[in-house]
Amino acid sequence: MKSPSSCKRPAWGKIDRGTTDYHPLAHHSMDVAAVFLRMLQLPVIRDRLNTAAKTCLSSLTCHRLAALVFLHDIGKLHPGFQAKGWPAELWHGPTVGHVEKGCEFLVLACGRSGHPCNSVMLQIGEWGDAAVDSLLYAVLAHHGRPVAPPDDPSSFSWKEVPHYSWREEARVMEDALHRWFEDAFGSRNEPIPDEPRFHHLVAGLAALADWIASDRGSFPYSAPFDFSYDSTAHRRADSALSAIGFDPRELARRPAPTFMQISGHAKPRPAQAVVGAIAPDARLIVLEAETGSGKTEAALWRFTQLLAAGAVSGLYFAVPTRAAARQLHSRINASLCRAYGADAPETVLAIPGMVRAGEAAGRKLPDWSVLWDDQSNTVPSRWAAEHATRFLAATVAVGTVDQAMLAALQVKHAHLRGSALSRSLLVIDEVHASDAYMSAVIDELLDTHLQVGGYAMLMSATLGTRARTRWIDDHMPAFETSTQIPYPAVWIHGESRPKTCAADVGKKTIHVETIPTMDPESAAERAIAEAKRGARVLVIRNTVRAAVDTWHAVHAAGGESLLMRAEDRRPALHHGRFAVEDRALLDQAVELTLAVNRERAPQGAIVIGTQTLEQSLDIDADLAITDLCPMDVLLQRIGRVHRHRLPRPIGFKAARAVVLSPAGGLGPLTAPAFENGLGTWNDPSGQGGIYRDLAILELTRRLIDEQAVWKIPAMNRELVEGATHPERVAAVIAELGDAWERYNRSIGGAQAAQEQIAQMSALNRSVRYEELRFPSKDERIMTRLGLEGAVIPLVTAPVGPLGVPVSRLTLPSHWSVGISADPAVLVERDANGLDLTVDGQHFRYERTGLERAPSGLAG
Repeated sequence: MKSPSSCKRPAWGKIDRGTTDYHPLAHHSMDVAAVFLRMLQLPVIRDRLNTAAKTCLSSLTCHRLAALVFLHDIGKLHPGFQAKGWPAELWHGPTVGHVEKGCEFLVLACGRSGHPCNSVMLQIGEWGDAAVDSLLYAVLAHHGRPVAPPDDPSSFSWKEVPHYSWREEARVMEDALHRWFEDAFGSRNEPIPDEPRFHHLVAGLAALADWIASDRGSFPYSAPFDFSYDSTAHRRADSALSAIGFDPRELARRPAPTFMQISGHAKPRPAQAVVGAIAPDARLIVLEAETGSGKTEAALWRFTQLLAAGAVSGLYFAVPTRAAARQLHSRINASLCRAYGADAPETVLAIPGMVRAGEAAGRKLPDWSVLWDDQSNTVPSRWAAEHATRFLAATVAVGTVDQAMLAALQVKHAHLRGSALSRSLLVIDEVHASDAYMSAVIDELLDTHLQVGGYAMLMSATLGTRARTRWIDDHMPAFETSTQIPYPAVWIHGESRPKTCAADVGKKTIHVETIPTMDPESAAERAIAEAKRGARVLVIRNTVRAAVDTWHAVHAAGGESLLMRAEDRRPALHHGRFAVEDRALLDQAVELTLAVNRERAPQGAIVIGTQTLEQSLDIDADLAITDLCPMDVLLQRIGRVHRHRLPRPIGFKAARAVVLSPAGGLGPLTAPAFENGLGTWNDPSGQGGIYRDLAILELTRRLIDEQAVWKIPAMNRELVEGATHPERVAAVIAELGDAWERYNRSIGGAQAAQEQIAQMSALNRSVRYEELRFPSKDERIMTRLGLEGAVIPLVTAPVGPLGVPVSRLTLPSHWSVGISADPAVLVERDANGLDLTVDGQHFRYERTGLERAPSGLAG
């Protein structure tokens, strides 16, 4: 049967403008509803919905939810929206958005007896208050932001035009809804669950279903309208979910791989064995184990066991930095290939701007499509890799923790991200590395994830009692008790004692010394001297400025030949202010210079960088020179020294670390003052800084001076608790006097303010959906999250300072004030780099990275 409005222009849901190729609105609406309904039939998704709804959903309820999703684009019926696909002469009024008009449509349909959809809305009203008051607006919000009912129905304008009748097309939609969802309109009185978390989860799944069903590769246009299209939509939905990896049914049916298949090793290490023995019903576990002890493989083993048990259908592996994500991506992809062979899912690299799935790299084209370097542009499972919003819908993805945290904030597409993530094991590596704001957001993220039945695993080599009790809701033990807790340890949420395991790997002795200076010349002098003796020296500075100055100091002191080389064979350093293409080259340079294989060349070298080098990277140095930092961070940094059993130069058979600290001690920084990452400064938003807790820094410095030889990991617990436990912190502040007490109160207030801001920014899914109101813009929330600032597109892709074309630069957030979302960019290239003028502000991009040029100067 054909549409009764076939004599007029039909309502389109998707259209190629300027052509006659279109997809009827009812067909697209059915595509989305069919994907949604198929999601509800997936065991993992059904479990999450049942948990959120606090009941087992019946088939009737599932069909009613799908019927509501069918109405998600009902606002497209408005002639002002349909006009976007008409010849210009057919419409002379303004065009409109369909979300706002969808809200209007529902209000009119519910309140006016003469409306073509009044009867069906009255029937839907019988499904319970949740259907009309919350869920209909939840599915209308599929573009990523909550919507609210309009205030004044009398102002609504839905006019008829000669060549198009929205009323006739509305009747087509109503007839299709009754025919295609006949089961939803049964007479049984069974209200849809009225639980807020359930509604939030439905909202995200509806938005995700719309993204999937809008992929023309899986849902080609099919016109004209046909009442038998529903069977086609269901078939396409089933195929699409399997093809993109959201429903990894074949993988899940296989037995869990053995540990050897995952890791390449015959026998798990003690911590890995403990994780492998945990039952699938444990929703949250915390693994504390030494750097290099195989935490990544333990997490993968946990994932494959949960997958085989039907408890999860995806994995998101979150790490602190992009450099760590890039390296870990390759490792996890190789492990999955070893475990599953040809059936292994391609691991998605979840870094905005980096399009990578498995070993294939993609390049975005002007028409929003992606060109893959292996020419396999028909691999549906790469769908999630092609857009940052879809990262969490991948079967397996590795990326920064920011991408997961966006699911917990009041930002666009938070519901989609959270609902996609709910089916996955969420692994957060180096969870200790979060500041007060990020820790509060992670709290909300974990609460959201676990409240709907999700699974999570937190990992750290240096997790103190203060941090651990936050994650597992345990009481705070006394200092002496804390130092006696076994290490390594595996904690299960809800259990007061950890599962212990012996530390049979990573045993090393490291000699640590402090030098009372943080100037770049001293760091350069020591690095050159040690490198000339054959050592591979890793220099980690707390700030980009100090790293750049140290790099220049090495040049000035005649050590240029010792510096790490980029692909163009010229000296380079590593930090976060490089174009994405150059960062990839620098990551490779670090991995090559500090390679973990026994065949690396026996020659001295110097690698200089910032915190981008301290976490989750499998690199190996003979000596570390590092700025003073909190003990947990310091242990991460020196964990890059003697990471593997490799041949060492003469004089470096023992691991060593040199810690640079302020010449005048830390007392003067209580002003507040700031020296290379230590202390604070005052800014309009409060106290800024990197490592602001001077008491923890002082305790760290004292522990180094008191005991210069550390046994790792045997002393990990003693060292971390000795520098971070609240009792120790309180004692040293009391000892040092009033200035320290005033300073501690000030940073305590600043941290509390950051936590409060995080709570205000968080997406509280215990609030009813219809009461949500997101901020008008995401930028302030995302900047506080620690994400980069404005993205500067370089349309001509000029050749950058490392010799390859660069497509974009990302400004630090504090440099982004005054930069518009679509900035005017002027680029001038010279022999050493690029001059950039961005909305009147000037920047310089050279081998040392992006710098802010003095006002009025672009050079």
